[in-house]
Amino acid sequence: MANYMDELHYWSEKESLWKNLKGSTIMISGATGMIGKCLVDLFMMYNAGTVPCQTSESQDTGVKVIALSRNESSARERLGDYWDSPWFQYVSCNVNAVVPECGRVDYIIHAASNTHPRLYSQDPIGTIASNVFGTRNLLDYGVSHGIRQFCFVSSVEVYGENRGDTEKFDESYLGFLDCNTLRAGYPESKRLGEALCNAYGEACGMGFVIPRLSRVYGPTMLMSDTKAISQFLKKAAAGEDIVLKSEGNQKYSYAFVTDAAAGILWTMVFGALKEAYNVADEQSDITLKGLAEILAGIGGSKVVFELPEERERKGYSTATRAMLSTEKIRALGWEARIHMKEGLLQTVEAWKREAAAITDIQV
Repeated sequence: MANYMDELHYWSEKESLWKNLKGSTIMISGATGMIGKCLVDLFMMYNAGTVPCQTSESQDTGVKVIALSRNESSARERLGDYWDSPWFQYVSCNVNAVVPECGRVDYIIHAASNTHPRLYSQDPIGTIASNVFGTRNLLDYGVSHGIRQFCFVSSVEVYGENRGDTEKFDESYLGFLDCNTLRAGYPESKRLGEALCNAYGEACGMGFVIPRLSRVYGPTMLMSDTKAISQFLKKAAAGEDIVLKSEGNQKYSYAFVTDAAAGILWTMVFGALKEAYNVADEQSDITLKGLAEILAGIGGSKVVFELPEERERKGYSTATRAMLSTEKIRALGWEARIHMKEGLLQTVEAWKREAAAITDIQV
């Protein structure tokens, strides 16, 4: 069974992907998040395999990463292995307020966003701000520095609720979304972030692409994440019963984090400018109940049902069927590699190792 590092190695050796990126500088917002960390890991894996030493020639083959996040101590914990690398630069900042001068940049990947239910309800303003003000500030940086391309990491949530007229959402679909709710802050601001990219594309000539990610999971997930799959994974890693806070009939698309990161880069390199591309593993479409049952099997436990607390419930998605068609990105040559059962097992094993390491430190 392939693991996280194996998958990073696989994607880092895709010459067709890297020939257009080598020698460039890439700024990543939200670099300590699930997606951001995986992107940093992938770039640094590429550098490790491609650049034997820091020479004038290597400057044309490596990829420099400028990692942005709010909390330096968290960044040192998550990305500390790269701190002294000549290919890595960390900048502590809140992109919702300002993007400090970081020098030349060729690509910007905006992956900073509140992406789980508890934050939607506890920090609704911050949720909107990162998708709107953060996007605008990074776009402004891109315009002023003449970047090649802006990549706005969007979400399946922009599609809203399935109207009942399709099995899977293609990139032109638009479902129902009640904007007069607290929960709407996330999908509506993602929609506005996409609109901002189009506005800058028209007014400033900014080249951009929009990968729309399905629900993503994997070993780089933060332990503070409150999405359903995160809660299930924690329980499975601890060998505890999986708590399902609904009947579990909701059916969604998912993607393993390395496939999602590769999909983001694939849209940047091979996608058409101003286009959106769905990124998901269609072999991993599954109901919440089915997901819980797989993880209960891995953890040696069972599935139990429990009603959510009011605050937590406010952050839950109302979508009951949100599956993505990936025909458009697959036409570019991208395919998901890690499917649901393998990906869940990898993640549980990784979290077990992390929990054991924490215990050893405490002892």
